[in-house]
Amino acid sequence: MKKISTPLAPAAIGPYSQGMEANGFVFTSGQIPIDPSQGKIVADTIEGQAEQVMKNLQAVLAEAGVSFDRVVKTTCFLADLNDFAAFNAVYGKYFPGDAPARSCFAVAGLPMGAKLEVEVIAVK
Repeated sequence: MKKISTPLAPAAIGPYSQGMEANGFVFTSGQIPIDPSQGKIVADTIEGQAEQVMKNLQAVLAEAGVSFDRVVKTTCFLADLNDFAAFNAVYGKYFPGDAPARSCFAVAGLPMGAKLEVEVIAVK
């Protein structure tokens, strides 16, 4: 296994890695919309937070040498399922071709009051 770490995504706020590579796959930890340059959530809207989450994921994937076109599965957590359509509008921009398999859940709460969290699995 190989740990994936980049300063272009938020540092882990607990005992976990930004991502791990194992057996030809890249597994990212869930990313919330923390701006890595400020260490806090700066966007208020679901669209702004979704953009930051996807940028954070993009940075972790790039550090592992892959991009969104290699993602095979995502898991998405929304604090409010009423944000589903707005989230999808942003999410879809990052997967313009064949979209990966996906699960999406409404959750009771997320770290730092985030509106969403997304994790991905990609193939090398």
